[in-house]
Amino acid sequence: MSQTDDCNRHIVLASRPSGAPTAATFSMNHGPIPVPGRGEVLLRTVFLSLDPYMRGRMNGGPSYAPPIGLGEVMGGGTVSRVVASDHPKFRLGDWVLATSGWQDYAVSDGTTSSVLAGMKQPSWALGILGMPGLTAYVGLLDIGQPKPGDTVVVAGATGAVGAVVGQLAKLKGCRVVGIAGGAVKCRAATTDLGMDDCVDHHGGDLPGRLRAACPKGIDIYFENVGGPVFDAVLPLLNVGARVPVCGLISYYNDTVPPPGPDRLPLVMGTLLRSRVKMQGFIVSDHYAERHVAFTRDMTAWLADGSMTYREDVVEGLENAPAAMIGLLEGKNFGKLVVRVGPN
Repeated sequence: MSQTDDCNRHIVLASRPSGAPTAATFSMNHGPIPVPGRGEVLLRTVFLSLDPYMRGRMNGGPSYAPPIGLGEVMGGGTVSRVVASDHPKFRLGDWVLATSGWQDYAVSDGTTSSVLAGMKQPSWALGILGMPGLTAYVGLLDIGQPKPGDTVVVAGATGAVGAVVGQLAKLKGCRVVGIAGGAVKCRAATTDLGMDDCVDHHGGDLPGRLRAACPKGIDIYFENVGGPVFDAVLPLLNVGARVPVCGLISYYNDTVPPPGPDRLPLVMGTLLRSRVKMQGFIVSDHYAERHVAFTRDMTAWLADGSMTYREDVVEGLENAPAAMIGLLEGKNFGKLVVRVGPN
């Protein structure tokens, strides 16, 4: 089903998942196209971002982002076109970065929307020039504080955040080892993204193979996965290692704590003995002070070829639920976006 001009398709949270979300978690509804009021703008969604944090918003408990109510439109970042405007900052046809969520049309008062002026690839505002890119930039540079010669390990190495982390670390003179799922992704990490090595976490003996790839230990581990990957990394952390933590996707669908043994004493002991800095962060906390520098630097790196970028584009709003389920299973390759409507 493609976007239509006479109704507003919107995907809502139909039920809170217990474990992994399924098709029944979501429901596609149809309604009238909203009408903007005074000082408002009507946006038609062209690209929708799908991101791991959305899984947490499907739960009912408190988190750093408010939960989505049952029957409410699934939230998410969008790149949209202005199709009607009574707002002085928005003109017909403008590309706009917004938070319209999983729907064809949305009304905005402009407070959470901004015009994307001069951007050749508007969808990149959802990826390398947007939240995932800024996450990599802040996490690696501000928390990881890379130095030339450091060994940097990044999980989810070909994902929206990990791919940027790896390339940033190479720009800073580090040796970079990626961890990814499958031979194809690992090959892309080294040939396309320039990482020095990549370990397939689907293969056997992950701890042994990671140890072989990091003979001098690990100075920075960029954590966005958790689980067995973190277990393999932990004993390799050098004295003074830094561990920025932006996500733990391996746990997002868990309904009970992971099975024993209790790893906390081992983790805490390692942090103490090796004087490891492990810091969680939410990128929105850093937007105000880091966004200008990030945009300047990332734009320059893309222009001179220091950075490459890959999008995984799914066609059609109706395919967003399956794509989201696949994202949590690691099926995407690059930044996952849904093309909702025509440019």
